[in-house]
This record gives sequence, C-alpha cells and structure tokens, in this order.
Amino acid sequence: MGKNMKTCRKIFCIALGLVWVSPFVLMILIAFNSNNSTSFEIILNPATWTLENFSKAWNQADFSRGFFNSTLVTTVSVFLILMITSMAGYALGRFEFRTRKLFIAMMTGSMIVPAVFFSIPLYQLLKILHVDQSLLGLILVEVCGAHVMFVLLFMKHYQNLPDALEESALMDGASPWQIYWKIMFPMARPVIGTVVITQTVWTWNAFLMPLILTLNNPELRTLSVAMYAFQGENIVDWGGMMAAGCIAVIPMLLLFVSFKNCFISGVEGAVKE
Repeated sequence: MGKNMKTCRKIFCIALGLVWVSPFVLMILIAFNSNNSTSFEIILNPATWTLENFSKAWNQADFSRGFFNSTLVTTVSVFLILMITSMAGYALGRFEFRTRKLFIAMMTGSMIVPAVFFSIPLYQLLKILHVDQSLLGLILVEVCGAHVMFVLLFMKHYQNLPDALEESALMDGASPWQIYWKIMFPMARPVIGTVVITQTVWTWNAFLMPLILTLNNPELRTLSVAMYAFQGENIVDWGGMMAAGCIAVIPMLLLFVSFKNCFISGVEGAVKE
C-alpha cells in the first residue's frame, strides 16, 4: 500500500511538472519556427525551425537597447530597495517608539490596495519632477513602490536576533550605523537572498509603468515593453514575440540556477522566522 502511494505521488508530481513546463516548451517551439503559426503540426516540423526570429527580436525590436535598459533599471532598483527595506526593517524590529504599532498596521493594511490604483498619481508626480521621460523615472517607480512584505521580513528577522549582539557592540563603542551595517545586515543573508531574487524577477518583468513612461520614447523601453512591438493592429508576430520572450527569460533562468541554493535558504529562513 505504501509503495503504491509513493508511485502515485511520483506520477502526480511528474504530471504536474509537465503541465507547468509545457508553456515554456511551447514558447521555445514557436520561437524557432519560421512560419507565423501556433499550430502543433507546423511548429513540430523540424523543416520549419530557424534562428531568424531571434535575430529579428534582437535587431528589429531593438532588444539590445531594451536589454541594457532593463539591466540598469533592475540593478539600481534592487540595490536601493534592499537598502531601504533592510534599514526600515531594522528600525521597526530593534527600536521601540510611540507610533511603531500604528505604522506597522498602516503598512500591512496598504498591501490590500492594488498597485494599479497608484499608476496615474505616480505618473503625475514623475511629471512634476520632470523625470517621466527618463530611466530615472522607471527606477523611482520601482523603488518607491509598496515593498511592505520585504520590510516585514527584515523586521521579523532582526527581532529574532539576540540582544547580546547589540549590547556587546555598544560596549565596544560601535555606533547604531556600525551595528546595523557590520553586524545586523550581514546576519540577514537568508532574507537578503529572498528580497534580491524576488525583486529582480518583479522588476525585470514589470510592464504597466514601463509601458506608460516609455510609450512615446522607444529608446527607454525595457524588454517587457519591447516585446509589445511584435503585436500589430491586425496581426501578431508570434515567432518574434516568443523569441523575445526566450531572450527575456534567459537572464532570470541563469540567475535562479546560479543562486538557487541562496533562494531556497532564503525562503526557508523567512518561513522559519
């Protein structure tokens, strides 16, 4: 009976894995197809396979510029978000002040508000600051977003650290900044891994605000917005769009493969805490 249950579980997991991976396989098949078709009979025919769609995506849709823009926006945004959320989490987790509980409650309550509600106010604010037509505007949109979950993860982590670490550092003459930067922050590696990888994927795949801010300025388009160029009014270039999707997915895939252990330990650490 036990062996049968294990076999059923393995079959179920394999079936679930095949269902999960099937869209990616389909995307790759369409990307290598020379005909603009989604028919299985055509995309499974090796005679129609080509690399032309990748060349079209990289050159015609100016993916080289989009790749640079996405890399710059993602790198700067993730770094700033990591610093801001970790410092906010440290302040909430290690210091007591009068409005602390109210502040945490307000932050938690803000998580129920959909981010799309802030798109128009954000655009108006960026316009007032004269950064609505620049990569700085895209970075500010990402950095100024509601990263409440990351703040709470850092807060919980810092709360669980022993007070003896902070007390011994104070006795040695360390300042609050030195305690945070040299002791507390390095000990938050599990949460740091979770924040970096999660926010990198979110920023890399962001579409709505990059579309709004770069609609009239193709030179500022990110990869996700550049993919939109393959969708015409009456026809969609499926091969070009899927090839563009493959190019956009590769960096995230390499990131996860390279840092999968860090990501897994980060998630486990966040859950345990």
